[in-house]
Amino acid sequence: MTIDAHHHVWDLSVRDQDWIPEGSPLRRGFGLADLEPEAHAAGVTRTVLVQTITVPEETPEFLALADAHDLIAGVVGWTDLTRPGVADELARLRELPGGSYLKGIRHQVQGEPDPRWLLRPDVGRGLSALADAGLVYDLIVQAHQLPAAVRAAESHPHLTFVLDHLGKPPIASGGLEPWATAVRALAALPNTFCKLSGMVTEADPASWTVGDLRPYADTVLDAFGPDRLMFGSDWPVCTAVATYGEVLDAATRLIAPADRTAVLETTATRVYGL
Repeated sequence: MTIDAHHHVWDLSVRDQDWIPEGSPLRRGFGLADLEPEAHAAGVTRTVLVQTITVPEETPEFLALADAHDLIAGVVGWTDLTRPGVADELARLRELPGGSYLKGIRHQVQGEPDPRWLLRPDVGRGLSALADAGLVYDLIVQAHQLPAAVRAAESHPHLTFVLDHLGKPPIASGGLEPWATAVRALAALPNTFCKLSGMVTEADPASWTVGDLRPYADTVLDAFGPDRLMFGSDWPVCTAVATYGEVLDAATRLIAPADRTAVLETTATRVYGL
């Protein structure tokens, strides 16, 4: 059994995805009807659907989608963590159709100009509400924002943090530092986990190889260990440079056979309560 712990869907006729540039092959709709054949062909049996934009309407739509499709086992949605009534909003989301599929929350920290956004007092109150609700917080940060992520995880030891896309290391340039030191500092905290995801889009789009990805995969495997690492395709973003099958194949080749069950199934099952 293989679990894809990170993918998206969007419909541009419903709302724009303003982060997608004009002319990009991603600038079209991607739905479950597109994903399911590829996932099933790759042996993926369950997935985690992850937010794409910071609008409140998206999360209820994703919960309803999960309620109607067997493939989706969990949703990482979005809500405004800085609002005073965030605990009430989390409770409301869980009462909606498909609300039991809500497993976590994510915010596009990577787009915040303040590198210490995660350390703001209002954000901290929202993170505390997530911990109280038993939900996970997905970290989507750039490498220079990792130190703030470490401080946030230290300050909220009862909240599970999942680092998306390895914290976006500079794979295309081949550099490891200061990313590697920062990601090891995050991994030193027992309430942190990491997704083996988003690597191909940080590599050279025209010439990436599994060898280009290996130093970064090895770093997080060594830092987190397989029991705190999980596979994510980052579909359909990955399709700009690779097929779904190629992404899963690359991840599988980067993981030792003895570690594959953990990374491809059991870590995601445990962390998200799938």
